[in-house]
Amino acid sequence: MTPLIVAIWVAGAVQLAIAAANLEVARKLDYRANLARLTPIVAQVFLAHAVYIVLVMIWFSSICLVFARELASGDPLARFLTGGLAAFWGLRAIIQLTFYDRQVRKDHRLEDVAFLAACALLTGIFLTAVLH
Repeated sequence: MTPLIVAIWVAGAVQLAIAAANLEVARKLDYRANLARLTPIVAQVFLAHAVYIVLVMIWFSSICLVFARELASGDPLARFLTGGLAAFWGLRAIIQLTFYDRQVRKDHRLEDVAFLAACALLTGIFLTAVLH
């Protein structure tokens, strides 16, 4: 077992934690009350997208936990997948820094910093796998 395999397992666990944290995010941001103000179709699309993203994160996590050795192999498919994961998490951090409401980020500074740190960790692990 190499350090990269262990790092990919850690990435799997972090992604699973992020997926689980989305339940708390929904509560903290009061999705229920905010969605009630939208037209039904907009609320439905938002909820479908939110659930879909959580399922994608669980899928990413599963790939890392089950196929860590393969992802660390340096094979072309492994590099493609880990490159995509690095891009996904790197872009997610950029979106948080440039698009999300600054006051909300300030009001929830601990969560903001923790999520940015998680994105940086995930991006770093997957970039390491790409370059391995």
